[in-house]
Amino acid sequence: MARFGMVIDTHKCVGCTDCVVACKTENQVPDGLNRDWIAYETTGKSPTPHLEIRSERCNHCDNPPCVSCCPTGASHVDPLGRAVLVTPDMCIGCKACLASCPYGARFVNPAGYADKCTFCMHRVKDGLDPACVSVCPTHCMTFGDLDDPNSEVRRLLASRPSYALNTAAGTEPRIFYLR
Repeated sequence: MARFGMVIDTHKCVGCTDCVVACKTENQVPDGLNRDWIAYETTGKSPTPHLEIRSERCNHCDNPPCVSCCPTGASHVDPLGRAVLVTPDMCIGCKACLASCPYGARFVNPAGYADKCTFCMHRVKDGLDPACVSVCPTHCMTFGDLDDPNSEVRRLLASRPSYALNTAAGTEPRIFYLR
């Protein structure tokens, strides 16, 4: 069984939002809502500030609080790649998963259910990359099996220092950013 994850090279991301548009198009995300977004973070001070641009989304955590708090089981872990998913017709719209996500990665779809990034598992099952990865013009995003020692994501993680967001939450996120 795979344990899918993503590595994003912050030196290559230019904030073009192609990943956001591809996700919205591929997954018919309603206007005004997003499953992924671009974040900007400035550190340091003049005259040498540093701007980091990164694509963010659900972190498909190994310890997802959104799954354990869901009263109906609508939020669950997919056995194919251990992606965190939502079954819309099981969701009662209680928003417990929204409140428990330390990444702000969920929203209520106008149809009344919690929605989020799915790693485009419908594409992955067909051997394709998630839509966001497939359209990135700078190739800053890489998707693959974190448990496969020969995968490109593992090679990238071994090549440079990396970090994950909000690790203090104990969620064990599977989106990693190369410094």
